[in-house]
Amino acid sequence: MTPIKTIAVGFDGSMNSQAAVTWASHLASALGAHLKVVHAVGLLEHAGQSRHTAARSEDGRALALAAGLLSSQVEWLAVDGDPLSALLRMTEAPHSVDLLVVGSRGAGQHSGTLLGSTSLELVEHSGVAVAVIPQGGPRDDSELGAPSRSE
Repeated sequence: MTPIKTIAVGFDGSMNSQAAVTWASHLASALGAHLKVVHAVGLLEHAGQSRHTAARSEDGRALALAAGLLSSQVEWLAVDGDPLSALLRMTEAPHSVDLLVVGSRGAGQHSGTLLGSTSLELVEHSGVAVAVIPQGGPRDDSELGAPSRSE
């Protein structure tokens, strides 16, 4: 298995994406990996007509830094397009990430669904591993799937 050196995480400002950034940041810290916080910028956001507040780079970076990453390990990317396409492009050069991380549902939440359409499509179409973080995030750090810092 190829070691995880670069992780991309989707961030739209929702609570679920915040949990995903926190989880991905803890994992990146434990692995010594680089984290790319990816915000997809769609046509409505470009036109200032999105119902959702645009995610701010400071918010995404602050979550990653609070989880223990160094500033040099975190990169903010605002990528044109829908979230699925933006994240799938992260698996290709020049980014070539080893792992994609998303929240189970983003800003377009629909009650009664376990996975959002983006996370479901991402799992179906990605050429790299995908971690879908449940609503509210893991219950504790033991769910990261990575060794704790004390080991």
